Amino acid sequence: MEMMEYHDETNIAGAVRRALMLPYKDPRMVSPLVLAYIGDTVYDLFVRTLVISHSDLGVHGLHKLSAGRVCAAAQAAAYHRIADKLTQDEQDVYKRGRNAHMGTVPKHASITDYRTATGLEALMGYLYLAGDDERLQTLMRAALEETEEET
Repeated sequence: MEMMEYHDETNIAGAVRRALMLPYKDPRMVSPLVLAYIGDTVYDLFVRTLVISHSDLGVHGLHKLSAGRVCAAAQAAAYHRIADKLTQDEQDVYKRGRNAHMGTVPKHASITDYRTATGLEALMGYLYLAGDDERLQTLMRAALEETEEET
């Protein structure tokens, strides 16, 4: 397999691309629902890391704690904690995700919370793919701040 050029290898996404020998993909060219798809995993990783650092529960207990923090309502609340901290570009990415046409809505989520959560996930996916780890960490810390105090 021939080596491919990489965009920036000093960030998490760059390290993953390097490990898998993948090229850089400009996140501005990625659909908002695809950004939300990867952003969901990024958000979940931060939440799971937070939960395991504050609990000695078993896997089932950890899952229940995490699920309560990654549901649409919790993510919508997290978005509202960071909304006034977003740059115009970040707000634009969030809005693209929030307004993207979704096929279905989970039965235990309001459409408003689900759209807000999708916008938040799109933003986190964008920051991850763009390699802006510092900004991703800053926003995730603020988004989870209240959650962290509850653990």
